[in-house]
Amino acid sequence: VLSNNMAERAMKTLVMGRKNWLFSQSFEGAKSTAVILSLLETAKRHGLDSEKYMTYLLEHLPNEESLAKKEVLEAYLPWDKNIKRACK
Repeated sequence: VLSNNMAERAMKTLVMGRKNWLFSQSFEGAKSTAVILSLLETAKRHGLDSEKYMTYLLEHLPNEESLAKKEVLEAYLPWDKNIKRACK
């Protein structure tokens, strides 16, 4: 059976996001909101608990020396094995 439920759910998130972006105080604020929503949706797709994932990011990222290094940031993406272990 063909289904487009995943696509419809993704669109619902975008529509809800669009409504929220109306209340952003600036373009940068709207951009930040979009990045956070994107990370949360990606985390969900990888089977992570979104709240645990966000908490993990907020607890660990401030302790990093340099967020400009690609390998540092990659260690915090939802498909990283350590992230999966910590945020299931």
